[in-house]
Amino acid sequence: MSADLGPLAVTRKSGSEPIRVKGETVGELADFWSWACSDLANNTLRGVLAEYLVATALGSAAGTRTEWDAVDIRTPEKWRIEVKSAAYLQSWAQSRLSKVSFDIAPASGWDARTGATSAEVLRRSDVYVFCLLHHQDKQTLDPLHLDQWIFYVLPTRVLDERCRIQKTITLSGLERLGPLRTDFTGLPEAVSACAKDP
Repeated sequence: MSADLGPLAVTRKSGSEPIRVKGETVGELADFWSWACSDLANNTLRGVLAEYLVATALGSAAGTRTEWDAVDIRTPEKWRIEVKSAAYLQSWAQSRLSKVSFDIAPASGWDARTGATSAEVLRRSDVYVFCLLHHQDKQTLDPLHLDQWIFYVLPTRVLDERCRIQKTITLSGLERLGPLRTDFTGLPEAVSACAKDP
C-alpha cells in the first residue's frame, strides 16, 4: 500500500497544544512560538508578520499560511496578492538606518495546491503590497503597533510594464510608480482598487 503523498492537512493551532515525551507534557506549543518567534524585527519574521497583517486586513487569515506557494495570499475574491516587507531598523546593531528596498524579481513558481512547478519566469500575483515598518527609534519599535507601518499597493501589471526583469526596487523608485499609499485600515479599499485596475 503506497503512502498518501498529497499536501499535508494543516490545522490551525491555538498554542495550548502539549509538547510530549513518553506521555509526559514538557511544554506547550506557545512556549516554542515565544522562543522562536519573539523577534518580530527579524527580517524573516517581519516578512511573515507583514503577510499576516495584509491577510487579516483582507479577510484571508482564517486558515494557515502556505509556505512556498506561488503567491503569498489568495483572497475570497480570488485575488492573488504578493507581500513584500522592509524596515529602517533591524534586530542587529546598526551604524545607520537601513536603506529601504523591496524584492520584485519575477520567478518560476510552485503551486502548493497542485504540487506543480512552472518554469515560466514571471510575477504571478494580481497585486503587490509593499509593507514598510517605517518607525525609526529602536527604543519604541513595536511591529505589533500598526501605526508604525505604511503600506504601498500597486497592480502587478505596473511592475510588469515598467520594471520588467528588474529584481529590486528602492522606496523612491516605488513611489515614482504611483502606488496607493495607505495605513492598515485602508488596505482593503486600496487592494480592491488595484485588483480591479484594468
